[in-house]
Amino acid sequence: MNSIVLNVSDMSCGGCVNAVKAALIGVDGVQEADVSLEEKTARILSDEAVSADDLVAAVSSAGYSASIEG
Repeated sequence: MNSIVLNVSDMSCGGCVNAVKAALIGVDGVQEADVSLEEKTARILSDEAVSADDLVAAVSSAGYSASIEG
């Protein structure tokens, strides 16, 4: 299992959280996504084959800005 944390900006409500979570879960290989509005983060558990760039692209396609934490 691979654990990746993304910083996600532009979220302002629960609907935003749901949209980001749905986008992340839609990436092949993602097992779990926990999105926090308060922390502006997304913690993802995925197969090793999933790259952080794939996850950032998924969040971007949902209309939000994301970057790799670190």
